[in-house]
Amino acid sequence: MSNVRASQPGGGHARRLFYDKCGRCLFIASACLMTLIIFSIIFFVGKQGLLTLADVSPVEFFTSAAWDPSAKHFGALSFILGSLETTLLSVLIGAPLGLLGAIFLSKLAPVPVKRIMRPAVDLYVAIPSVVYGYIGLTLFVPFLSATFSLPTGFGVLAASLVLAIMIMPTILSISTDALNAVPKPLEEASLALGATWWQTMIHVVLPSAIPGVMTSIVLAMARAVGETMAVQMLIGNTPQIAATLFTPTATLTSNIVVEMGNTPFGSTWGNALFLMAFVLLILSLGMILLIRYFTSKKVAL
Repeated sequence: MSNVRASQPGGGHARRLFYDKCGRCLFIASACLMTLIIFSIIFFVGKQGLLTLADVSPVEFFTSAAWDPSAKHFGALSFILGSLETTLLSVLIGAPLGLLGAIFLSKLAPVPVKRIMRPAVDLYVAIPSVVYGYIGLTLFVPFLSATFSLPTGFGVLAASLVLAIMIMPTILSISTDALNAVPKPLEEASLALGATWWQTMIHVVLPSAIPGVMTSIVLAMARAVGETMAVQMLIGNTPQIAATLFTPTATLTSNIVVEMGNTPFGSTWGNALFLMAFVLLILSLGMILLIRYFTSKKVAL
């Protein structure tokens, strides 16, 4: 009897070690599988897209705005510039508003307001993009057309306004968590030394929370540059370089979704759309690396 009791603890410990080892193997396998899937997608899109360069000159594809597949013209410059313009403009509009909202929610809002706003922010993130696009189509487009006496309100500004609204909840939510994570003694010490509340926020709290704030902006930019449905509904879908904010144009994502149903797989036209998707991946990666570079410099200072 005593031998059985003595063997039980050892058996339980061995069983826990076995479960820990199984869990570790499961996590490693999941991580490897996800990595394999991601690299497989990048490899497939890149391989199929680079086939375009066998029929189209890289100079023409990246520097020409002439897009006419029926005439064998595959210049994607207008789509690349359209993606960059809408993304940057939406971030310029949405990031300051989202950050101000995060400051209010983390430092100024009463507790009952916080209890209402946080679930509301999470709800805004879950709203489908087509709903935002439909709101922009029925409100922003007629408003811009009437206000600026335009024949149509479609263009970069209409798409950027809706994108700014779409990315604000992401910036607000993550920035709020980053601001709440700043140690209270830092803020209290700054106030004790005679700094005003705004000086404390600008020179103490925000620099301490800058990694989290920049992460929210990176995620917002990733959503903005990859957004399809809302942009497709508002930007005008015209393959031309936007001379003004009210000029209809197109982005990489909007052109892909408009034309992908009409292109045979393996054709130069279809491969050009794959190359545009590959360029979109490169743009997203470049934005993330650029933001992280400046973030590291800011933190180092």
